[in-house]
Amino acid sequence: MKNKKTILSASVLFFLGTYAFGQEKEKDSVKTNNVEEVVVLGSRAGARSKTDSPVPVDVFNIKESSVVLPQSSIGQILNAIAPSFTSTIQTNSDGTDHLDPAQLRGLGPDQVLVLVNGKRRHTSALVNVNGTPGRGTVGTDLNSIPSFALNRIEVLRDGASAQYGSDAIAGVINLELKKDIGKLTGQVSYGGNLTPTANDHTGNFDGQNIQVDLNYGNKIGNKGGFYNITWSSQFRNPTFRAGTESGAIYNAYNAIEKRALNDGVNLSSLFSNINNVPNPQQLINYIHQYAQGVSYFSPQFQNQIQTANTIGALQGLLKGDVTDQELAYRGLDRKDFNMQVGQSKLNNHQLFANIEVPINDNWKVYTFGGYSFRHGSSGGFYRRPNQSRTFTGLYSDGYLPQIGTDIQDLSLSAGIKGNLDGWNIDLSNTFGQNSFTYNISDTGNTSLRFASPNEFDAGGLRFSQNTINLDFSKKYDVWNGINVAFGAEHRYENFKITQGDEASYTTYDAAGNIWNNTSPRGTDFFGNTLPGGSQVFSGFKPVNAVDKNRQAVAAYADVEFNFTNWLLVDAAARYENYSDFGSTFNYKLASRIRVAPNFNVRLAGSTGFRAPSIHQIYYNVTSTLFTNSQLLEVGTFSNDSDIAGLLEMPKLKQETSKSASVGFTYRIPSASLTFTADGYFTRINNRIILTDQFLRADVPAAAQAAFDAQGVNAAQFFTNAIDTETKGIDLVISHNVRFSGLKLDNSFAANISETRKVGDIHSSGLLQSPNLEKIYFSEKSRVYLEEAVPRVKASLSHTLAWKKASVYLRNTYFGKVTGADIIDVNGDGIIGFNEHQQIGHKIITDLSLAYQFTKNVGLTLGVNNLFDIYPDKNLTASTNNDQFIYSRSTSQFGQNGRYVFTRLNFNF
Repeated sequence: MKNKKTILSASVLFFLGTYAFGQEKEKDSVKTNNVEEVVVLGSRAGARSKTDSPVPVDVFNIKESSVVLPQSSIGQILNAIAPSFTSTIQTNSDGTDHLDPAQLRGLGPDQVLVLVNGKRRHTSALVNVNGTPGRGTVGTDLNSIPSFALNRIEVLRDGASAQYGSDAIAGVINLELKKDIGKLTGQVSYGGNLTPTANDHTGNFDGQNIQVDLNYGNKIGNKGGFYNITWSSQFRNPTFRAGTESGAIYNAYNAIEKRALNDGVNLSSLFSNINNVPNPQQLINYIHQYAQGVSYFSPQFQNQIQTANTIGALQGLLKGDVTDQELAYRGLDRKDFNMQVGQSKLNNHQLFANIEVPINDNWKVYTFGGYSFRHGSSGGFYRRPNQSRTFTGLYSDGYLPQIGTDIQDLSLSAGIKGNLDGWNIDLSNTFGQNSFTYNISDTGNTSLRFASPNEFDAGGLRFSQNTINLDFSKKYDVWNGINVAFGAEHRYENFKITQGDEASYTTYDAAGNIWNNTSPRGTDFFGNTLPGGSQVFSGFKPVNAVDKNRQAVAAYADVEFNFTNWLLVDAAARYENYSDFGSTFNYKLASRIRVAPNFNVRLAGSTGFRAPSIHQIYYNVTSTLFTNSQLLEVGTFSNDSDIAGLLEMPKLKQETSKSASVGFTYRIPSASLTFTADGYFTRINNRIILTDQFLRADVPAAAQAAFDAQGVNAAQFFTNAIDTETKGIDLVISHNVRFSGLKLDNSFAANISETRKVGDIHSSGLLQSPNLEKIYFSEKSRVYLEEAVPRVKASLSHTLAWKKASVYLRNTYFGKVTGADIIDVNGDGIIGFNEHQQIGHKIITDLSLAYQFTKNVGLTLGVNNLFDIYPDKNLTASTNNDQFIYSRSTSQFGQNGRYVFTRLNFNF
């Protein structure tokens, strides 16, 4: 802690000292760089400096910073350098383990729009339905684009639906691709987590990561044409952050069963349903015989077993926990039964290209896009031998099922742009597709018993989007300039769910046939029915399979008035119509007022919207459970399902928003200092959430009739259920100085934000009841929305370059968050309805050293999380038998600890 404070204090003094040094420019002949970064995002009038923009835009030069940054994926880079952005690696969250939900200004992953080269990027096929921040949302898969293909990232921190359309409530992220020509550049990186908590807290090194990035570009013709191609491959090992499994693993029956197996007798082969054993005496005799081989059974217990002459009597005796003794007998350790808690295993391969070819002096054609394939593997909850979901006839020690995902992402944009009679015209078509295929391995369909495969194709998700844009803009020499822009857009979307293998979702009876709701079910020795479907992730059923389309058309106008050199006003309006829910009209008004030569005031107000994603409308996944002698469905039901109709659930409609912001920018050119500060407020009405499960027993009688009509026992839905308000402040201070061959860049940025649910919950239909509001929007859901992401986040970074060497130092402050579990935090024996663990603030320090040996070859050594900082540990009640040492339901900075790396950089 002392070292951490020392480095942080040194950073602050360094920043202030360079400011004072910059003030003495005349005496020391310091050269400063007065060239400001320009932005194109947030305006259709062309490039302007960041401080002259009427809305706040951050610009991050990824091409230069990739040499020293410890992070390599876009999401993790932005999480480290952009305080208003949050994204962390998830664990034990099914497909979400391989796609990190990203949030801007504390709003949802689906409330930020992502562009590539100014064109709308498609979203992921995955619906985040697990217990993580952003639950119920559909975000953009930033990890499908190689960061090495980027020149820079622009982040517009303001509502922009009137300019860019749906999803831009929180803001817009634009990824600008490289245009470099004439050289091959590349980097080879190797790193891993060097921390005492590695390998389930036994220490050493895990999470090894190897990444190879190559970029090559060259000219096409002699009129400015080019092509630039990037290839990236990543091989990432998992990290292991579980503690030591502390729960019961083996019962006495498991011990006897093991002794029998050692002698070639499989007790599970003697029955399929314990209530109908073909030869019960044979089973009893075997239990008597092999119980004698369990040396740690006491004489008294052995006698009780030998005198128990019915299966029922033996069932009552053999449930006892014998874990520690049986582990010693089998030569195993409790850690052998740990879950895989930490980052997932990942292999990622990406190809991206950016191409422009001039036709003549006024027109050029362009195309860009890429393909990525990512295979991930993550662990589920361990299936222990004393659980009925584990068929010990095949797995006497249980098993750790693996969720494998094959994620394919394809994008291609092509267009023509140029100038005709003073009008800038851009016609483009952009296609994108993202798919998730689930392959479940090291698992089983317990109801199939011996006939179960250990690997299943569980089906998958696919989302496709095609967008056609036609844009016009023209500048007029009126006042200090007027820019007129207008255009139109057509978007086609398709969402598809593909069913899995029959065995991945089916429940079978004791004879191995598909259960028909009347035939006897298979059981374990204690009479518990054996569940169907592939364990850990049940496959999509035929009834879940969908192939749905929708279309949207839009028209917009955007006029920017430069009345004088001190007053700029931008007005925008947009109309959109969707084939599945109707139309919406939105507008925006923004202004920049130059109060003094280097001091600007900016303000903006807008309305916005987010159309319900086609995933949220049609996504459904159901499981079959045997409850009270009935075959009942539980799960997520689509908005157009029969059960939703019977319950009078309203159709999804757009979220609507009202946003306002006010801020200022101030430059001190003599010191190369820039200050920006912006306050903002966003109100969102009819926000779409994923409810908790409505159990049949909890709903009114009329709703119970609807449940019974569909054979449903529990259901959850996407619905427009809440209104929220978000308010906050963004602060950015940047500084750069050049002197005597030394180049120094300093930056401080902070975001303070708060999101709250306001007003009543919009319950509806037959589920409209005050008693059900805690299910519509549960206390856990409230925490995910309001408190699972830091309300305060700040970073202080420095880059110092001298001759062939450079040093990068960054301290990032992550504010406190709240765990979603409702537990007895204060230890008074009473669990309050909103009693949660607070997870404290932390400071993470990154340090990198780079040296350029020749003009072609350089080497970087660095550390992310230099002081090996971890989140506060979970209280015991949230650890799941000491498995989740750290919270998996919050989004701070992850739980991997210190990451050390080396990177070879080259260009030819």
